[in-house]
Amino acid sequence: MINNNQIIRAIGIDVHKDSYSISAFDPQTTNFSAETTVAADSKSVITYLKRLKKEIAVPVTIEIGYEAGPTGFGLKRDLEKAGYTCHVMAPTSIYRPAAGVKVKTDAKDARTLAKAVYWGSYSEVVPLSEEDESYRDYIRMRDDRKEALKKAKQNLLSFLLRKGRKYSGNPWTQKHLSWLKKQEFESPIDKLTIQEYLNEVTRLNDAIVLLDAKIEEFSREDRYKDKVDKLRCFAGIDTHVAMVMITEIGDYNRFTSAEAFSSYLGLCPGEHSSGKSTQKGGITKAGNSHCRKLLCESANSIARTNPYKKSKRLLERQKGISPDIISYADRGSTRIKSKYFNLVEYGKNANVAKAACARELACFIWGMMTEHMESRGEIRETVQQVI
Repeated sequence: MINNNQIIRAIGIDVHKDSYSISAFDPQTTNFSAETTVAADSKSVITYLKRLKKEIAVPVTIEIGYEAGPTGFGLKRDLEKAGYTCHVMAPTSIYRPAAGVKVKTDAKDARTLAKAVYWGSYSEVVPLSEEDESYRDYIRMRDDRKEALKKAKQNLLSFLLRKGRKYSGNPWTQKHLSWLKKQEFESPIDKLTIQEYLNEVTRLNDAIVLLDAKIEEFSREDRYKDKVDKLRCFAGIDTHVAMVMITEIGDYNRFTSAEAFSSYLGLCPGEHSSGKSTQKGGITKAGNSHCRKLLCESANSIARTNPYKKSKRLLERQKGISPDIISYADRGSTRIKSKYFNLVEYGKNANVAKAACARELACFIWGMMTEHMESRGEIRETVQQVI
């Protein structure tokens, strides 16, 4: 929140891929001025700000804000290089009237953002470093290939099902792949079709293997190695998930507590309370959906591991790591297994139990990344808090 005796302008920018709508809020008069639409590039915004300062003709404090979105953090970086203070605001944290609004325009959105900048009524999105962002985008590209592979496999099986061909065993094993390659059709067009589907599955499989090898190489770099080695001590976390949690989140110390971190990931329960009535809902699903999805998968993997014996892969990952780190990770894994089975026995849906375990895993990850490991053994919980 801006709070001083200087001339002040709070600038809101409604960002789109083709244009930027800009509005300047004057808290002394509570009026908006210098409202315009410029080309969607940093140079146009900087030119606008220079003209605004020249028009005011006295020293002025300028703070700028725009919503986080698909355009990324390039505008923020360019404005800060030019000497301006710029904030990237979380869209869900900006107040908007719930009802009664009949008109929505880019100009009105820019005004809303300008007032939010002045009052500080938003949560700021902390950008990654440009290097971490590059690694993050590479890993996201790998996961896009994984989704494409899933779709390609579905397309192949759907084609075969339409032709009355159904495999009786587990799909995508070596036996299943051998069965797929032996499928023969009388129609030359059908032969071309199944060959194209098989080629696409093979191509994507090979691409993912190469991408995973490159990500493994990245994880051995000095900037990531120590953090990756720590996270891999958890039973359900290997290199890929560890790299996602590092490159997507960046600095874990920006979260004041484990609960704040799990809330950021959307793993905390929603709430609808009024008067004496308190009603808990499902998880909010706010924040980073990529991390949330992987944590749910990892927590599910941990919950289903043998509680009395570590796998050979886990023992290999923990080799040479500090005993304190291993003990902490094992404590987290044990707690997650216990929570999963307790919730299922209590009658909770398996997916609800997985989400609760993912929240627990997120808390333990925060403790490890911020070196608050001594406090994560005693996390308060009730059944109502985790559903």
